[in-house]
Amino acid sequence: MTHASICLDHVTLTLGTADFAFDAQIAPQKITAVTGASGSGKSTFLNLIAGFEVPARGRVLLNGKDATQLSPGERPVSLVFQDHNLFAHLDLATNIGLGIDPALRLRTEDKAAITHALQRVGLGGFEHRKPSSLSGGEKQRAAFARALVRDKPILLLDEPFAALDPGLRASMAELLLTLHRETGNTVLIVTHDPRDVERLADDVIFIDHGTIHLHGTRADFLHAEKTEALQSFLGLAKNQ
Repeated sequence: MTHASICLDHVTLTLGTADFAFDAQIAPQKITAVTGASGSGKSTFLNLIAGFEVPARGRVLLNGKDATQLSPGERPVSLVFQDHNLFAHLDLATNIGLGIDPALRLRTEDKAAITHALQRVGLGGFEHRKPSSLSGGEKQRAAFARALVRDKPILLLDEPFAALDPGLRASMAELLLTLHRETGNTVLIVTHDPRDVERLADDVIFIDHGTIHLHGTRADFLHAEKTEALQSFLGLAKNQ
């Protein structure tokens, strides 16, 4: 049997007064959108996979192996966040090099990989630029380059386009699709915007109040009989 790239096996967690319970198998080599209203549990879902949260019960399996107790750095994942996580005092080559080796012990081939990654995301020649000199879209492209050099089979993105204007959102979405076609990795993207679901997702997980209310294809999400939570989410999104 082929393992799902990601499996949350009856995972439960309590944070403050909020309870979370997730049970899901996520197919490999697809883009899965994780969506829902603010505070529904989307980022907690991602954090459990990344290793920033550890379940009270249940297991997290990545590529068929139990990763429940592994630290984030030991897991076969790369992450891209909304705020880019770029160090302001370091140039782009160094920021991206941290994705290869946090101690920056970079070989000649590593430096070549950094240059190639910048070229692939449209930032060729930007190696010595500081983050303060970049636009929001360029910073997000640099974050994608860092994920590329890590070369992990699972890519997690937490609201990566939320701070971008509509034109940049569309451009970055197209870049993500292009990179996904090249790498064939498994992608999870947390988003509150149904437009991201429509243009990016193969599958969709809709979370409400800490549990999964729908897990299916994009068509399932767009045409499913709408629960009150899903109607509310889609209605709010259209009015934004």
